[in-house]
Amino acid sequence: MSRVAVVDIGTNSTRLLLAEVSDAGLNELERESIVTRLGEGVDATGRLGEEPQARVFAALDHYAEAIERHGADVRTAVMTSAVRDASNGAEFAAAVRERYGLEGKTLSGDEEARLTFLGATAARGDDPDALLVIDIGGGSTELVVGARGEVEFYVSTQVGVVRHTERHLHSDPPAADELAALAADARSVIEAEVPADVRARPAGAVAVAGTATSCASIDLELDPYDPARVEGHRLSAARIGELRDRLAALPLAERRGVTGLDPNRAPTIVAGTVVLLEALGAFGLDAVEVSERDILWGVALDSRKPL
Repeated sequence: MSRVAVVDIGTNSTRLLLAEVSDAGLNELERESIVTRLGEGVDATGRLGEEPQARVFAALDHYAEAIERHGADVRTAVMTSAVRDASNGAEFAAAVRERYGLEGKTLSGDEEARLTFLGATAARGDDPDALLVIDIGGGSTELVVGARGEVEFYVSTQVGVVRHTERHLHSDPPAADELAALAADARSVIEAEVPADVRARPAGAVAVAGTATSCASIDLELDPYDPARVEGHRLSAARIGELRDRLAALPLAERRGVTGLDPNRAPTIVAGTVVLLEALGAFGLDAVEVSERDILWGVALDSRKPL
């Protein structure tokens, strides 16, 4: 058994998982998420900004204490869309390695999808039905289809809640035509990048990451957030549509006060609900199961062999 620390430095949030990992599986010890918005402005400038980087380093300073306290044997940081896309991404990744002793790796879209599916299906056994895993991030959305724990198709699309909020939602609250443009953009990308026969295959869907868990938390009116109640919570497409309409009708200041929503996710949650709905619609699915088991779990489980 090894004690593993995994830090996921995403476009919208920086997250930590501390776990014991063995051949029998994973025992979660501690988990934390801080909205750092590393991808702020990357879609327009092509570079990671100084302030977003500083927010990530502050989160890593905080996480370093927990990693030391648990005495992690394996210490890994994975970086995804914002770092892949930024011209100074390699410089940022090097700083993470040097400052925090984290074995950093900038994941390709393919690796991100594989590890997301591994985490999302870790506790599902050999389900024979094809399953869609949806991972909506700040700069990209991974769509993975597989069965019996094996990936059959995956794609990392350039659809993300930070990217598409900056691209489409300029009013506060967002205007109807802005929401429609975002939805059309997301749907066109998904339909272009996932063949129709693949979209017809899944019998169900699991959604991971901040958009999905936030929707579940709002639906359950959780205060404080309770991961045990979020895990496995089922949301119909109709209910997600109701959440989208409610959140999109509120100015940002009021949205921050919605029960169940982390105030720091308020700027991007509307785009998240739109993307989640468009993903389900493109695959002809009318509901989704929310899971806390995501790429953090996948990376931790994968630590049993080199990344």
